Amino acid sequence: MIPDRGLTNTVLYLDGVSKTFDGFRAINNLALTLEHGEMRAIIGPNGAGKTTMMDIITGKTKPDEGDVYFDGTTDLTTLDEASIANLGIGRKFQKPTVFESHTVADNIRLALKDERGPWSALFGARNRIAPERIEHILEIVRLIDHHERLAADLSHGQKQWLEIGMLLAQDPKLLLVDEPVAGMTDAETADTARLLREIARDHSVVVVEHDMAFVRDLDCKVTVLHEGSVLAEGTIDAVSSNERVIEVYLGR
Repeated sequence: MIPDRGLTNTVLYLDGVSKTFDGFRAINNLALTLEHGEMRAIIGPNGAGKTTMMDIITGKTKPDEGDVYFDGTTDLTTLDEASIANLGIGRKFQKPTVFESHTVADNIRLALKDERGPWSALFGARNRIAPERIEHILEIVRLIDHHERLAADLSHGQKQWLEIGMLLAQDPKLLLVDEPVAGMTDAETADTARLLREIARDHSVVVVEHDMAFVRDLDCKVTVLHEGSVLAEGTIDAVSSNERVIEVYLGR
């Protein structure tokens, strides 16, 4: 059933979503909407359902019930992972996965959304990609001065940025970013907050994170998950002062 159009003028729409694994309900009647061009931070204790929610959105896991719509009309529960990625949903996992034996620029080139058919490969179309496209992405992710370095030689934080750049190269409408600042220095963490704010000017972004100082720097709406449902939602100040959020997640 297609949800009411007034509710689906969004890039992401979840309603009544539940998922059980071996008797454990990981997602429980979850409802969440994300507007076009919005960045949202998702926080919550371990086991709150954050990863399962991302798995459902990307097609890795199918919900037992509920609506999951992308861009207002596309039912994500009917599609596989590859089809969902081709729609324009990009996901970055916590551990960066880059081509370490290739240069930074070549990592972006390999990820670019472009013709990938046999004729393209035969005639070297991907080698004729305008350098300006690659340089623009490297400027965004703070790696323009490292474009000829091997990805293996980057710091952990720089590899995270490179993978975000590889996502941007695929021109997604929605980016799902899982704990992007884990293992980063304080300076890299601050730069990553600025980077994601810049990306959110042109894309919708969901960030799962535990670092509350970083979440505050994102300056966006925050959704708190607990036991597979939304516990609280609002500004970082509002959720940080919520008694239930303090009790189950933040502590005193």
